Amino acid sequence: MACCRLYPGLLLSLMFLWTSEAIPSTDQVITIGASLSSDRMEQEFRSAVSRLNQIHQGTHIHFNSTSIQMDGNPIRSALDICDKLLAQHVYTVVASHPNGTDRSPISVSYTCGYYNIPVLGISARDSAFSDVSLHKMFLRTVPPYSQQADVWADLLEKLQFHKVIFIYSADEEGRTILSRFQTLAEEKDIKFDLTVRYPPGEKNYSALLQPILKSTSRVILLAASTEDAEVIYDDADKMGMISLDWAWIVSEQALAADNIPIGVLGVVLVDGNNEVRHIHDAVNIIGQTFTKMLSRDKISNPPLECKDTQTWSDGENVYKNLIDARLQGETGIVRFNPDGDRLNALYDIKNIDSRKFPVPVGRYGNMYQEVGGLTLTSDDLTWPGNTPIKPKGEMISRNLKVVTLEEIPFVDVLPMPKDGVCRPVSPAEYAFPCRNHSKVYCCMGYCMDMLANIAKDVGFNFTVHLSKDRKYGSFEKRNGSKRNYWNGMMGELMSEDADLIVAPLTINPERANDIDFTKPFKYQGLNILVKKNKKDSSLASFLQPFEDTLWILVGLSVHVVALVLYLLDRFSPFGRFKLAKSDDTEEDALNLSSAMWFSWGVLLNSGIGEGTPRSFSARVLGMVWAGFAMIIVASYTANLAAFLVLDRPEALISGIDDPRLRNPNDKFKYATVKGSAVEMYFKRQVELSTMYRNMDKRKAYDTAEEAIADIRNGNLQAFIWDSPRLEYEAARFCDLTTAGDLFGRSGLGIGLQKNSPWTHDISMAVLNMHESGFMEQLDNNFILVNSESSCTESNSAPATLGLTNMAGVFMMVAGGIVAGVLLIFIEITYKRHRGLKEKELELARNAADRWRGNIEKRRTLRQTLQKQREELGHRANSICKQPVSVSLPPSSSLNAMPYPQTTNTVTTTTTTNGNRNHSTSNNTEWAGHLGSPKITPSYRRLSLLEATSNSDCLPPPPPSDYRQPGYVPARSGRTVTWHNPSHTRSHSPDNLV
Repeated sequence: MACCRLYPGLLLSLMFLWTSEAIPSTDQVITIGASLSSDRMEQEFRSAVSRLNQIHQGTHIHFNSTSIQMDGNPIRSALDICDKLLAQHVYTVVASHPNGTDRSPISVSYTCGYYNIPVLGISARDSAFSDVSLHKMFLRTVPPYSQQADVWADLLEKLQFHKVIFIYSADEEGRTILSRFQTLAEEKDIKFDLTVRYPPGEKNYSALLQPILKSTSRVILLAASTEDAEVIYDDADKMGMISLDWAWIVSEQALAADNIPIGVLGVVLVDGNNEVRHIHDAVNIIGQTFTKMLSRDKISNPPLECKDTQTWSDGENVYKNLIDARLQGETGIVRFNPDGDRLNALYDIKNIDSRKFPVPVGRYGNMYQEVGGLTLTSDDLTWPGNTPIKPKGEMISRNLKVVTLEEIPFVDVLPMPKDGVCRPVSPAEYAFPCRNHSKVYCCMGYCMDMLANIAKDVGFNFTVHLSKDRKYGSFEKRNGSKRNYWNGMMGELMSEDADLIVAPLTINPERANDIDFTKPFKYQGLNILVKKNKKDSSLASFLQPFEDTLWILVGLSVHVVALVLYLLDRFSPFGRFKLAKSDDTEEDALNLSSAMWFSWGVLLNSGIGEGTPRSFSARVLGMVWAGFAMIIVASYTANLAAFLVLDRPEALISGIDDPRLRNPNDKFKYATVKGSAVEMYFKRQVELSTMYRNMDKRKAYDTAEEAIADIRNGNLQAFIWDSPRLEYEAARFCDLTTAGDLFGRSGLGIGLQKNSPWTHDISMAVLNMHESGFMEQLDNNFILVNSESSCTESNSAPATLGLTNMAGVFMMVAGGIVAGVLLIFIEITYKRHRGLKEKELELARNAADRWRGNIEKRRTLRQTLQKQREELGHRANSICKQPVSVSLPPSSSLNAMPYPQTTNTVTTTTTTNGNRNHSTSNNTEWAGHLGSPKITPSYRRLSLLEATSNSDCLPPPPPSDYRQPGYVPARSGRTVTWHNPSHTRSHSPDNLV
């Protein structure tokens, strides 16, 4: 032994040489060091390394082991690490922390951390080792004590305890576990009713525990050492806090107290004190990590002694690979978080039974799965007071604070009477004083009657106050925080300023995440309130049954059919022309005017007073046109009844899918109440996000009353809100109506604090009121009270026609009368103008006839005189031997009536011997113009002196009656043409010779 003490370095050198001879020169040697609590643990460590070499045979990697026993003196412990571990080229160090001793791996962590040599703790659970700034190379196969907060949070959720009292020590361990639990409690909606911090090592904590008695929570979480827990148990027992209706959940250290009460629940780390299993897991994960690293690249050698000031260059890389490693070990799945703490640790849930023996009742985590949870293996738990009945976890107060806001007809807020007594106004049965800041009002209505009945059934007292900001509740950011907070009634409930929300509060997912809702007391949806369009019956309302294009086609068809009827009757051989041998009087042929009147008469179903088609083809078309007219008139009559009798003013929009809502213009505005459940609904629905953005840009309304007032004033075109309120307003005001079908269906419920003990009882009371018909009675009393109002029209009964509906028809008749009067004046004026022209023409015709008569008389006289002269000339020809030309005197006694014209042509020829030859040709014809005899003499005319001097040459005197009317001279052989004055309208004296 003395030799060994004198020459420790020599022995170590010999051992190293012996080991080196046994190891092939080509293998990479990895030395694992250890600082353990006993010789037995060192032996287990060497055995674990030996098994590791067997596992990695053939990998050209060999693992050596070297270990020391941990010293309670930190300085000696650090020197041992330098002299006995670093000198062996250790790549990692395994360190233990025996329970109940002062031997801590802190010196090992500091020394190895300085040279970047990773350290794996197998039993150190202090939270201080999670600080990577102090222990940058420290990992551990056991979790810290603060990780028990994870188990507590799941256990509270499983037991449905949502309000706790947290007792913790005023040291680093206590602060760490409190901080971790606060983070988890926020996620799981667990509230702190009270936190009690105690100084460790005291002998009495009664004064610190006294405020717990005034708290409403009856669930206590205790994070304390074993010694402090014993004192706390004694003081709590004396104060009556370890009895019925109380629940205690304690840490692993507090569970080990000797005086632990019956019914306490605690958590214990599985294999937390089994260093052997943790040694095996630590060695195996080290071997796995180095094998993986050496397969990719080489690793440099670590420092040999503490005198070396340089750190290990590959040490940080080894540490990172250990952090990322995963091993299915003897203690479960071994994994680490970025701080080096163990993940997926297993915990047993233990319950102190009546024998004060810790009985496992559940487990947290899974041996073979990373995702594990809490499982209670037994439902028969023992609770403080040695009872199997689970406590409610809260001291239930019978005095509840109710918050509400004005929302007619659910809540009507009226001024407080002068005598200070609230009296209900029909149909309300109850009225309660409600405070808003410094003023007191009277609240009544649907919700107040419901609240009064619930309070009677469940058994609690209440006080009512109005919401401070008159809002239902929405998310908002406060003081520049990124976190959202509830405002309105929701905010008051979350901050425990109220216990109940009794108002038409819509149940939606956002609110249900943070508060509890009872069963819905009324089912409803969303609807749209608009102002009714007034039924403006225009003068052309009787034209509404047909579209403009159809009216145009009907009018065009009338004229086309009339034209075709005329053409068919015109060209048909049996239409226009009469039969030649028929003596029967037939109707006149169909002209265009008659065809037009026939077409209109058939269409308007009037008696046909004009001509009708005579040809078969035209009559076939007339029958087809009559059928067409019958269908048109019948269709018009049916649609006219629908438009004028059953027609209702259409709503401004058709529903939520109306294009005016999806793509509104600047003149069309719609909105909802800011911060309401309706706004949340539009914000939540992706297909309605455009509508939400449009509403967000426009005026925001704080209350429904403001929006409804703007609807009536015309400043807002559509208001989207809960259907019960809109139905009430539509029944109350006849100028308002709801548009479209319900959408976004939900329910109205009573809001309570999360996990409130009153939730179940109040929900059952609401269901009972539904079954008893009380809710239906409330609907009839408050919401449907104005449904039978004196509005001018009903949506189900047809309306009667008035002058406004048929004004266009009367105007059409009046227009026809006016048109007839105007036309008669036009006809009279036209007739007068035409009569004057006809009179002038008649006068002209009479004058012309008289003039023609005079001309005819003169012509006849001349012809007679000419004939006599010719006869005298024949006789005197032989005497006078001179050619004589006789001029006929004027005559005005000739008859001007029409007569057949006889043309006598007299041809006189003078021969060489002076004789004249006469040839006459007669031609009788019906002449239409006045002719005159033409004489062509071939001899010299005697002078007057010559004629008068020779008596033989003088003509005989004219007859005495030649100037009398009716005188017709005898015919001569000269050519005379007679004309009928009635066939010749113009004559000229030039016709006379």
